[in-house]
Amino acid sequence: MGDQKERAREFSQRATKAELPREQPGKEHVNGLAKAASSYLRSAMHQPVDWQEWGEAAFTRARDENKPILLDIGAVWCHWCHVMDRESYEDAEIADIVNGHFIAIKVDRDERLDVDTRYQAAVQAMSGQGGWPLTVILTPEGKPFFGGTYFPKDERYGRPGFGHVLLTMAHAYHDRNDEVLESADSVVSAIEYNESFSGRSAELHVGIVEKLVQSALQQFDKYSGGFGTQPKFPHPSILDLLLDHATRSADEGAHNVARLTLDKMASGGMYDHLAGGFHRYSVDDRWIVPHFEKMSYDNSELLKNYVHSFQSFVEPEHARVALEVIHWMDTVLSDRERGGFYASQDADESLDDDGDYFTWTREEAAAVLTQEEMEVVAVYYDIGELGDMHHNPQKNTLHIDHSLAEVARRVALSVEQATDLLRSAKKKMYAARLQRPTPFIDKTVYVNWNGLAISAYLEAARVLELENTRRFALFSLDRVLRESWHVDGSLDRVVAYGDSKTPAKPVAGMLDDYAALGLACLDAWESTVHMHYYHQAERIADAMIARFYEVTNGGFFDTAQNSFAAAPLGVLAARRKPLQDSPTPAGNSLAAMLLLRLSEICGRNDLREKAEDTLEAFAGVAEQFGLYAGAYGLALQRYLLPPVQVCIVGDDDDARRLSVIATARYSVNKTVLRLPRAAVEAHALPPALAETLPHLPELSSGRSFAVVCSGTSCQPPIYEGEALIERLNRMMESGSNNAMHGSSK
Repeated sequence: MGDQKERAREFSQRATKAELPREQPGKEHVNGLAKAASSYLRSAMHQPVDWQEWGEAAFTRARDENKPILLDIGAVWCHWCHVMDRESYEDAEIADIVNGHFIAIKVDRDERLDVDTRYQAAVQAMSGQGGWPLTVILTPEGKPFFGGTYFPKDERYGRPGFGHVLLTMAHAYHDRNDEVLESADSVVSAIEYNESFSGRSAELHVGIVEKLVQSALQQFDKYSGGFGTQPKFPHPSILDLLLDHATRSADEGAHNVARLTLDKMASGGMYDHLAGGFHRYSVDDRWIVPHFEKMSYDNSELLKNYVHSFQSFVEPEHARVALEVIHWMDTVLSDRERGGFYASQDADESLDDDGDYFTWTREEAAAVLTQEEMEVVAVYYDIGELGDMHHNPQKNTLHIDHSLAEVARRVALSVEQATDLLRSAKKKMYAARLQRPTPFIDKTVYVNWNGLAISAYLEAARVLELENTRRFALFSLDRVLRESWHVDGSLDRVVAYGDSKTPAKPVAGMLDDYAALGLACLDAWESTVHMHYYHQAERIADAMIARFYEVTNGGFFDTAQNSFAAAPLGVLAARRKPLQDSPTPAGNSLAAMLLLRLSEICGRNDLREKAEDTLEAFAGVAEQFGLYAGAYGLALQRYLLPPVQVCIVGDDDDARRLSVIATARYSVNKTVLRLPRAAVEAHALPPALAETLPHLPELSSGRSFAVVCSGTSCQPPIYEGEALIERLNRMMESGSNNAMHGSSK
């Protein structure tokens, strides 16, 4: 790989010596993206570059014309993707170079995650860089030999001008073809090696989970929360692992890490204090200045964190944040008419701003508030004459530096008065913000992100008792199943595109689409005990195994294999078994969790065995991933700890009270079911429950009761809340002690 990097570096240096052609006049260009369905691709359909969609036609043309391929991978929410579009791809000179020397392919990374992950790995191998826009030069067969991220049109930021880069790469392909092909082959070999690591271990033990927890504790920023320094990302899966660990072990250290991180994120500028919801990440270590795009998956996974924190430690502020996240998703990121969650909201309204929609000058705030409101808001949200944004120093991100009690003291008001003024000020500022040009909302409905969001809604609905939230989650799940699932076991990755465009050929579902949707079906069954959700989860799991599971070494590939796979283009033939949360939970971790949960309620040992093989496939390397293996840690906990099922049988207020008690304390291995008496009497249950519950003599008493089961044994029914608390505490402690003594094999 050292030689390959040297070649790539030399190619970059030679780019500064290339000559640019003169601008050629021409009319408006409608390129090969005019028929695309993706919002990101369609945004480039009028660019003078002759863009093509990813597909066999583009590769055939590259081979026929013996031209290298320019591959651009980006996303509709990506600020620097739009910058490069405007600077370079909308420029006539750059377009002439591209059209004359390359076959240009543009890819939406959200739509084609399989393409993005592999070429990200290629660019990482070549340059150590990664991110979006991803700019890669390929041979006509799709093998990468040069790559980077953002390139300016003209030389600056220490980067060569894009036109020079393109001409140098085109010349290199034709003049030094043997060297280019050798370099490309070495990159492909590196991808295949890196993606097929061997981390199998015969022993699954709690020590792996403890090392993941310790990794988080060691990287914890004790002043500002979160992990490491800037830029700071949320890492929801590791936060859930810390919450589970703290709940189970009364570990104050783990609890403090999770609590402080959640507090600081919610008080920082990464949180939208007017509308609710979180931005993607913070560019600084204090969570003050974010990248302003808002993603479905960040908000669904953080919603779970705040719900779980409230569930275990009764943090009222965390319940408030959870409710506000739901409100934002309800208002902005969901299709209320048809069901489903949209993909994202852009950071900016145009390239001339940087989060201007979300930020405030002191003058802008004062224009919509009374003097008394301004006095409170200016201190509470730290709105000063000098703000936080580099592009406009007067712009402030709203973030909380002082408690409301401290604010009240500073402005000589009571806390109640300050609270009322803050409430009225927020309403006015939000109303004023709604009058600004609104950043674009990508209304694409993706299966995997919808699976995550549906599960988060159902979890929040159960803990916070939100019936409307539960109904919308089920409404959305029904739509996803109806429009994306097929009777042959195939699953489309995209439910619907934002402008109702339908692609000529649907995008095939990947591992995380199957796993996230299967888990959403299980969560729906637990919420409703409607058996069709349980049966659908089992069908999805079986299809997932058939398409993605590797029998020889265990674990799941991210794309379908054998007869289910389409002919691979470019480096799509490289097999990947995703373990790293990036930032959504890794596909293998989700798959293992789905199989474990299913096996507990249907009694199928084959599902548990495949989950075990999947966890073993990565046990030897999981701890090396640290923060990025939180979802693996949660799945391993589920495997190691005996499952605890709490079945509440009844339809009255007593059943509700027992359900509330059983729900308290988040534990990854606990399931709470609220079962109507009629469903139990009719045996409308999965196999493991049908063997026990309908035969209980307590059914004839007419009273509501709880049955706590662990593993294959169930305890006698319980009628009183205090007895249920005592029983659950004893079982949770017993399970943790058993796990400490090694594998549950």
